[in-house]
Amino acid sequence: MNHTARKRFGQNFLHDTHIIHAIIQAINPQPDDIVVEIGPGLGALTRPLCTCLKHLAVIEIDRDIIEYLKNQPFADKLTIYSGDVLKFDFAQIRGTKKIVGNLPYNISTPLLFHLAHYADEISEMHFMLQKEVVSRMCAEPNSKHYGRLSVALQYFFAMEEIIAVPPTAFDPAPKVDSAVVRMITDIGRIGVAHNFNHFSQLLTQAFSMRRKTIRNNLKGWADDDDLLNAGIEPSVRPENITPQQFVALSNDLVEKNKV
Repeated sequence: MNHTARKRFGQNFLHDTHIIHAIIQAINPQPDDIVVEIGPGLGALTRPLCTCLKHLAVIEIDRDIIEYLKNQPFADKLTIYSGDVLKFDFAQIRGTKKIVGNLPYNISTPLLFHLAHYADEISEMHFMLQKEVVSRMCAEPNSKHYGRLSVALQYFFAMEEIIAVPPTAFDPAPKVDSAVVRMITDIGRIGVAHNFNHFSQLLTQAFSMRRKTIRNNLKGWADDDDLLNAGIEPSVRPENITPQQFVALSNDLVEKNKV
């Protein structure tokens, strides 16, 4: 198919066969797995996935690509959902799912948060993303990449970077390096928030000004005693606080009705 990549859809088509093989090996699809592919594009992952699976669900926004997929030899194994993945209700695909894809980099962060809403229906995910985003997702406290995204996603998933991908693996080549991240659902791995909305809002406030101390960022939210009770020194910056401490602080504040 002679298809020109569309910038508005964030299209960069993977073509490196070694990288494709490594991703399929990492996913390790079994015939009866419920797998959802986001942004199948020209089928770089779709085709080998279909050789392993009895059925594959794909979500695609580009109508030309949808027509292309409908005319492929593996089309009888596909259920194609047309539309914006940010608005997609993953609950309509019944069962515990594996989700995979070469995600459009321009919507990757909001899409990850959207998927977190369905974490209890997902066993694992494998995504190609901008390497910088993967570094932020997997970051540990006391590192420059650690922030709100790290804590919010680590609440739901155990994550690791598994494959480094150069720009030359794509057509057109992006201007950044990429990486494949494995995300295994493990809700509660850093503790269970009594009020998740409060926990989420607390993270947003805590990381609103990275160079300020947590005491300053949470002024009006928590006093020094609240911070110390959660094991947090008031003079540290948010990147020095562990995910577990953020959960503990949120729970303490909820119990004290400081919400």
